[in-house]
Amino acid sequence: MDAHLVVDRGTFRLDVRLRVAAGEVVALLGPNGAGKTTALRTLAGLQALTDGHVTLDGRDVDRPAGRVWTPPERRRIGVVFQDYLLFPHLSAVDNVAFGLRRQGLDRRAARASARDWLARVGLAGYADRRPRQLSGGQAQRVALARALAVRPVALLLDEPLAALDARTRLDTRAELQRHLAAHPGPTLLVTHDPLDALVLADRLVIVEGGQVVQEGDAVTVTARPRTDYVARLVGLNLHRGQASGHQVRIGDAFTLTTVDRVAGDAFVAFPPAAVALHPSRPEGSPRNTWPATVVGIQRHGDNLRVRLDGPLPVAADVTPAAAAQLRLSPGQPVWAAVKAAETRAYPAGPG
Repeated sequence: MDAHLVVDRGTFRLDVRLRVAAGEVVALLGPNGAGKTTALRTLAGLQALTDGHVTLDGRDVDRPAGRVWTPPERRRIGVVFQDYLLFPHLSAVDNVAFGLRRQGLDRRAARASARDWLARVGLAGYADRRPRQLSGGQAQRVALARALAVRPVALLLDEPLAALDARTRLDTRAELQRHLAAHPGPTLLVTHDPLDALVLADRLVIVEGGQVVQEGDAVTVTARPRTDYVARLVGLNLHRGQASGHQVRIGDAFTLTTVDRVAGDAFVAFPPAAVALHPSRPEGSPRNTWPATVVGIQRHGDNLRVRLDGPLPVAADVTPAAAAQLRLSPGQPVWAAVKAAETRAYPAGPG
């Protein structure tokens, strides 16, 4: 699947290039309003392109400049929507058979194939149930079976796990991973959940404001975030400054020492767990220390995440015991420290 998606919608403009190889799963991530759903809808033929193209299996299905447009039902694209959009009046087997009937199969053959697909997703005994009689995880699997049953060239998934509770999500994610691995065509997964993306996708594409801001495999993206959104997504503090050797000057009044040698415009990233808090200025090994003010505290897993303001605004993860010992509270002054060895510096140019 090769696409250049250009959509003008009022003051918003989507301009995104996507290429997904056969058998590859690409996750499209971004904050609300970034253009993820618009991208999926244009690929599915539910939203008109202003410019650009959508090419599937070497054939244009949408190219405004050439006056080429293929209706959604003829694009051979399987779509699993966030709310699944199962037909409430049809049984599970007839929901799955619907697309097959539209392709011209007679009712008996379509239902036989649909039953086979329900068995593949572990729902052989649920064929006659209607959507209201299914759990969220079961409905998601019926929607996936319906999308795969028509043997699509490409598969589009729009937040496929968002409607599930945490336990069901865990089990369904593992099941979905198995089915995506068996799908021979390209798959685009639209999600805001980094865990879904990291578990299910071979490659990540990050969009903000209708533009691609970063792409690559999970290791590259998580190790070297290039925007605040990506840094928050992967749980890192991120700052941008001017580097010279092992020094990165951030703003007008603060310089971080790093183990990496960089020159010019650069990013510095480090995890909240690398930030140590002290009641007074620490002595010893940390070369990066600065006064800070606690602006917020919230639970983060087994620890507490402390938001700090100061010359270098950061998040720090501390244990509840450490927080109690420091008597942390909003407005409290502390000293923050991060070892040079805990930071990563890298060029801020394109990449």
